[in-house]
Amino acid sequence: MTSKQVTLHLKTLPHWSEQVETICRTYKFDGFLGSIAFLDIIAPLAQKANHHPDIDICFDQVTLTLTTHDEGGLSEKDFAMARQCDEVFAKLAKPAK
Repeated sequence: MTSKQVTLHLKTLPHWSEQVETICRTYKFDGFLGSIAFLDIIAPLAQKANHHPDIDICFDQVTLTLTTHDEGGLSEKDFAMARQCDEVFAKLAKPAK
């Protein structure tokens, strides 16, 4: 995926940022159980897509890092998974104040 393609995708995913060959986002919840509820929903979605994010859980925060390992970097799969995760978050969580 070209740098220009990545930039265009990220314009539609404002809370995500590009790292080296990955995109990342941290989601904030009301507590630990909110974090776990989010993961309970996205884990089956990731499994179905055969696209598994790196996940870091820190009490009320979940950081997802996406890349397509078998393509050696970012692909359309990463941005599709990011959109799904954002949709789940929008339905599940109240934004942190």
